[in-house]
Amino acid sequence: MERYSQFRDRGSGIAPFLPIPGDPLGLQAPLRVFLFCFRLPLFIFVTLSYFLILQWLPIGSLGKKAALWCILGVPSIWWVDLQVDGVRKGSLKQQQARLPQPGSVIASSFTSPIDAIYLAAIFDPIFTASYPNTRQVERISLLQAVLRAFATPLTEPSPSARMVDVSTLVEKHPNRPIVLFPECTTTNGRGILALGKSLLSVSAQTKIFPISLRYTPMDIVTPLPGSYLSLLWTLLSKPTHCIKVRIAESVTASQTALDMPPARSTRKSTYSTNYLDGMDQNDTEESSANEQALLGNVADSLARLGRVKRVGLSVTEKKEFVRAWKQSRSTW
Repeated sequence: MERYSQFRDRGSGIAPFLPIPGDPLGLQAPLRVFLFCFRLPLFIFVTLSYFLILQWLPIGSLGKKAALWCILGVPSIWWVDLQVDGVRKGSLKQQQARLPQPGSVIASSFTSPIDAIYLAAIFDPIFTASYPNTRQVERISLLQAVLRAFATPLTEPSPSARMVDVSTLVEKHPNRPIVLFPECTTTNGRGILALGKSLLSVSAQTKIFPISLRYTPMDIVTPLPGSYLSLLWTLLSKPTHCIKVRIAESVTASQTALDMPPARSTRKSTYSTNYLDGMDQNDTEESSANEQALLGNVADSLARLGRVKRVGLSVTEKKEFVRAWKQSRSTW
């Protein structure tokens, strides 16, 4: 893997785009082949039943969630380890406010298509696609969110994409939370990429809940585009999979601004400088600092929850990595 050393974070050496190698078959080969052959038709049936039929029927939120749990149940994704910041075990029912509520925003890590299915099964949210160079997001369906986990990373939205501010989505859909994947692309779960600007379009009072989703074992992540078959084999051939869900305390843009120390102006007054122009520049600098503080706060929370580090890589580096990977080998 030395040929991909330029796609490692310079400070930590973390390579967030490399696929996680699976366990060797060994003596478990007959069992894993049997599980795959037994589960594959069931998985195809429940998945197609939901996306082609059930999601369009008036079965309500509970009915759709039950169908999604069937999709998670076929590969035995049952053991969900949930921890919420500031909540002791056994007292979560008394502190529901610490969970994402309708009208809030979920800033989730993005490593696998299972992320979107799990979030839909728990919160019934509205999914969005984020891009690194714009504050607006594209509203997408659950199926589109799943497929984006296999897609080539994009730095710009397509010309036909309908972009909208997150605050507008919150106003239009007050009864559902909004999900953002602020890293804008998938990783292997070993680092948090530089976040895009989509969180900056969240209104100042809207709560943002950073959520980290990690898997045990970690080989059902999809950092490489087009890895449909390898994920199916890994997902369906192993006896069980565990999701570790970590939810941080909510943050808001207004609270982040209050927690920041007051900025000191370094611009000296001169006779050739207009006083009001200096005030405008100070306001702009303070606003930019508040925005960077919000992104840094969310990124730090995601890194802490996932017990990983922030890396200085982004979607641009992943596009270059995918190009280099395809030149040397093909994914299957």
